[in-house]
Amino acid sequence: MMKLSAPIFQLKRQARLLAREKSIALHEALDTIAQREGLATWSHLASAYSKDSPAIRLYRTIRPGSLVLIAARPGQGKTLMGLELALIAMKGGHKSVFFTLEYTQQECLERFKSIGQEVEPFGSLFTFDGSDDLCADYIIRAHPNPTAGTMMVVDYLQLLDQRRENADLSTQVNLLHSYARDFGVVLVFLSQIDRSYDPTTKPCPEFSDLRLPNPLDLELFQCGCFLHGSEMQIVSR
Repeated sequence: MMKLSAPIFQLKRQARLLAREKSIALHEALDTIAQREGLATWSHLASAYSKDSPAIRLYRTIRPGSLVLIAARPGQGKTLMGLELALIAMKGGHKSVFFTLEYTQQECLERFKSIGQEVEPFGSLFTFDGSDDLCADYIIRAHPNPTAGTMMVVDYLQLLDQRRENADLSTQVNLLHSYARDFGVVLVFLSQIDRSYDPTTKPCPEFSDLRLPNPLDLELFQCGCFLHGSEMQIVSR
């Protein structure tokens, strides 16, 4: 199998940019990107490479009852990877929840389409939650008895720390760490990277490059996935 010029999540981003630039349908842009990679259509590309996609590689490292971090600068594919993890979980029969204040439900559904998947066939396995009340207490109240294997994606970590009336970030993440462990769910946090990160000095950011206005025990995360350009680094603990 020939090597792609970039990971699939980066090629999908290129397709979205091309669709906007050329005012064409996303599926046409995806096919155009696939043809640049030497395949006839996007479905051929996805089929050929999906067995070892970055999201699948990350999913294989995740243990039930743990916290996971996906961190990158804007536009590097962390949201798409979070949604792909949700899809992988649903394909395995598990529920998935996507918490975000960044996207509307319709925009979220469009993102799923951009990775070649409709969520309608999964029915009640998928839940979109765009509540302004997003915090640890809200997550636990909204899902008081989740089934083991449920995948919860939080877009993004720093949002938990933005409302003064909420507990500090460290308290919230500790609470969610206990919640994940007790119920066997997986909580995936998308995270911002500090502006001081310099890709010319290292290909991928690290835990030390997270943008954290307040202290947080990073040992609470079972693993971190760091993205930049065509690079991906998974750090397991």
